[in-house]
Amino acid sequence: MCSHDGRQLILLDHSEQNLYEISMRLTALRRGWYAAILGDILDGALLEEIFERHRPDTIYHAAAFKHVPLMESNPLAVVRNNAIGTWELAKSAARFGVERLLMISTDKAVNPRSVMGASKRVAELALLRMSNSKTRMNAVRLGNVLGSQGSVAPLFQLQIAQGGPVTVTHPEARRYFLTLGETVEIILAAISLNESGCILVPKMSAPVKILDLAKRMIEEAGLQTPRDVSIAFTGLRPGDKLEEELVSAQESLAPTSEERLRRVQGVPTGAEKLDSAMGRIAAGVIERNLTAVIDELGKLVPEYQPSEVLLGLLNPSLA
Repeated sequence: MCSHDGRQLILLDHSEQNLYEISMRLTALRRGWYAAILGDILDGALLEEIFERHRPDTIYHAAAFKHVPLMESNPLAVVRNNAIGTWELAKSAARFGVERLLMISTDKAVNPRSVMGASKRVAELALLRMSNSKTRMNAVRLGNVLGSQGSVAPLFQLQIAQGGPVTVTHPEARRYFLTLGETVEIILAAISLNESGCILVPKMSAPVKILDLAKRMIEEAGLQTPRDVSIAFTGLRPGDKLEEELVSAQESLAPTSEERLRRVQGVPTGAEKLDSAMGRIAAGVIERNLTAVIDELGKLVPEYQPSEVLLGLLNPSLA
């Protein structure tokens, strides 16, 4: 088991506001030493400087764009950040012999209907490719984390406080939900595993209807629906699915040494195929050639089904 009481904490974020807020919280806690670095995981020179100077032994990689509808309209940005960013970080971690790298992945990487999900699936493949005996790289697929940025719960709270309506995409839409505490426990368990080159999924209860979550939050606020707060169905957004999955039909689950986690077993992607595809994806992003980028995503993630919004970007005449 690894210790979670690190000597140093190195924060790397390209959002100044996020970096400032977490720095203030750490300062208030007076817990150990940390460095707050404003930068991008795609800045190779910066990564080299960080690894040379600080010599981290553990990396928690959560640098992802994740708002599905917004990313459907900005596909090159999400591919650049999520897929290429992970690829470059993994290569740097392997080159400097970092002991462990854990990426926070998503259930949206399974049978993706959004470019965000497809980009995270490619990020998973990148970690499997670069993991080695010196640098253990794993990914853990999580569902929706209540209270996190992008979670539906803060939106519902705001809508309830404003008197409604509370907006739900579809009456049958279901999601896996985790509390922040559960999420931290899962991440710490995953980083402690001796396994390498794994995609991990936590043992979770059945997915919850988003509608039921909305009703429960209205009741917890001491209100009733529809008398006090109404619920409005807005329809599935581009890239949305009715229900997310933790494994695909081409994958199976195997136990790990950690009771709460299982290992995903699937058909491996050849190293040469992935290396060449990542090179073409990176070139396509630089050239802003969306057609080439989506074509390469489809080759690496054949189960990916682009949304109508994305198809409209590829062929404006269809929009």
